[in-house]
Amino acid sequence: MLNSRSNHVLVIDFGAQYAQLIARRIRQAGVYSEIVPSTMSVDEIRARNPRAIVLSGGPASVYVEGAPQIDGSLFESGIPIFGICYGFQAMAQALGGSVEKTGNSEFGRTKFTADQSSKLFAGLDSSFDVWMSHGDSVFEAPNGFQTIGRTNGTPVAAFENQDGTLAGVQFHPEVMHSENGQAILQRWLIDTIKLRPNWNAENIIENEVINIKSEVGNKRVICGLSGGVDSAVAAALVQKAIGAQLTCVFVDHGLLRKGEAEQVERDFVTATGVNLVVVNAQEKFLNALSGVSDPEEKRKIIGREFIRAFEAAARELVSTGEVEYLVQGTLYPDIVESGGGTGTANIKSHHNVGGLPSDLKFKLIEPLKNLFKDEVREVGMELGLPSPIIWRQPFPGPGLAIRIVGEVTQERLRILREADFIVREELQLAGLDREIWQCPVVLLADIRSVGVQGDGRTYGHPVVLRPVSSEDAMTADWYRVPTEVLAKISNRITNEVREVNRVVLDVTSKPPGTIEWE
Repeated sequence: MLNSRSNHVLVIDFGAQYAQLIARRIRQAGVYSEIVPSTMSVDEIRARNPRAIVLSGGPASVYVEGAPQIDGSLFESGIPIFGICYGFQAMAQALGGSVEKTGNSEFGRTKFTADQSSKLFAGLDSSFDVWMSHGDSVFEAPNGFQTIGRTNGTPVAAFENQDGTLAGVQFHPEVMHSENGQAILQRWLIDTIKLRPNWNAENIIENEVINIKSEVGNKRVICGLSGGVDSAVAAALVQKAIGAQLTCVFVDHGLLRKGEAEQVERDFVTATGVNLVVVNAQEKFLNALSGVSDPEEKRKIIGREFIRAFEAAARELVSTGEVEYLVQGTLYPDIVESGGGTGTANIKSHHNVGGLPSDLKFKLIEPLKNLFKDEVREVGMELGLPSPIIWRQPFPGPGLAIRIVGEVTQERLRILREADFIVREELQLAGLDREIWQCPVVLLADIRSVGVQGDGRTYGHPVVLRPVSSEDAMTADWYRVPTEVLAKISNRITNEVREVNRVVLDVTSKPPGTIEWE
């Protein structure tokens, strides 16, 4: 079997906000990538045996004392290296070129002129827009390197050595605003240094199934299903590997959106054949939330009640025979952002099983820990999971409770579910459901406004639409939903959900606003 991770690229992170995006773009070219810190030594890098290295951007200036540097011996290792922004400058400096603060800073969209005779830009237009973000510039390319790109403010905006295995660019090819960015990365990875594009959903599944079988043997496994794509794909992958040895537990807290509990109980089971235990805890959650309006208190209550419900189900399963493993839907960004590895540490709270009692000791299985969200969805499609589960928009663990500003009641949940369902349906009909990162619908339950419906005055609730576009939820911008779609959504909500008489649109970016309201 082909091990698609043996053909891998290391992304050396110099503190870039786009390091994860660089790794994702490399994977989209069909090559496995991992992020490592700039403090990793050359010996440690060599021990990882990468087929190539990409040097990320970063906020520092290469000539400032204490700025992260590259050990020049790395360029004697024979490993192909590609520099981006700060990585481009650090590469130039380590190889004997010069970097200076020229006073010609460039930020945002910039016109770039490419040398079409170069290996990196062959076949591309001679001029295209790129995304710049720098105050320093490479003033002189290292000996043995040819300058192959420039802008009006940066005469050395790209270079490569004779065979193209050492190359770099001042701009950010990984961001969507850079034209030809993905093509440039693929040209270097696939055409110049001849990496094999074998990182795909089929190989990911094949590798993970073998790993899971080897790890688990004939032991029993438990998985907490939340209804989200991460836990669903993780469970389906484990189910494919070990079948009936897996039991999934779905705690229905009554805070999901319309139709989502049914997706788990019916559609997921039909698609996978998994053993599913459903814990109906709706009444317990509502009773615990009664009279509570503070969002942090809501989160604590929901987390506590979830643990209790999951613990009871887990104990019952353990009583029928030893359960040794717990499946967790950890993704690669979780690993990177937590700074390290995995093991039997605390279960992450946003995966809905945080803080389990110490006497419920499980070893973790994290089949998605090397994947980004888009890769998880590709694996889900390859496994045959239902489309509504695969393409479900990100949804908070506490569910609709934190999309109700005020106390959570059965009636308020009903109102919000109906309004939310209309929004999701209309965005899907407009073909926008996969283009928008997510669109929270918020019920301002403690606010009422005067309206007119029919021949009478009303005193109803407003709801807020929060459509956002994002790559990773760290930053986001409000999505410009066409006015005709907004008009239809507003008309339907105020006609079909009689308790709502006003629909408003949140046009705040992140930062300064968060995606969720509570």
